[in-house]
Amino acid sequence: MFGRFIAYLDAVKARDPAPRSRWEVLLYPGVWALGYHRIAHRLYRARLFFLARAVNHWARFLTAIDIHPGATIGRNFFIDHGFTVIGETAEIGDNVTIYQCVTLGGTSPDNGVAGKRHPTIMDGAIIGSGAQVLGPVTVGRRSRIGANAVVTRDVPEGAVMVGIPARATMVEGGRVEAGFVPYGTPCSEMFDPATQQLELMRCEVETLRKRLDTLLASQEDKRDRA
Repeated sequence: MFGRFIAYLDAVKARDPAPRSRWEVLLYPGVWALGYHRIAHRLYRARLFFLARAVNHWARFLTAIDIHPGATIGRNFFIDHGFTVIGETAEIGDNVTIYQCVTLGGTSPDNGVAGKRHPTIMDGAIIGSGAQVLGPVTVGRRSRIGANAVVTRDVPEGAVMVGIPARATMVEGGRVEAGFVPYGTPCSEMFDPATQQLELMRCEVETLRKRLDTLLASQEDKRDRA
């Protein structure tokens, strides 16, 4: 147990250059929020819902991070800073990193329908500041969600998503960066917003061109048969 705890502190320190020691990591609100969530989640699974909510409420007061007791979270989960909301049916894998002001939210909260309403975040994913991941979507392994993106559809493994609604950049799916990428997207000219928009428009034009070629070929085939 102690060895696993030290490994967790080291995993956080490896993703954040600010702390000078493991013990500084112990003061991070994300670490405290996760610790309280482990307690609340056990109470929730034991159907002690009021006590689970009480622990959740206290953790939110102390850390400004709201993790529903029903959420399932894997190993080495790191919330950098705070003001994050994670819903009841959210599932988070191992080595996931979330930055400040992120929401893993549900959809149609007014219809009273139970079941899977929140996202599934696979191993190694990074979600940038202010991003919103909404509904029972799946964010693939090692994918990256850019700052302020709004994700409402499944994200392929290794993809980099930007924009509202979030769309994949022109980075090849499955490509893995050499090291940890803070805030979800590399800091290079290739990810300049103007360049991204131009590349997305080119992709749309190419898609429309292919559809037009298919339609024209279909019409010519009909004429030949007539």
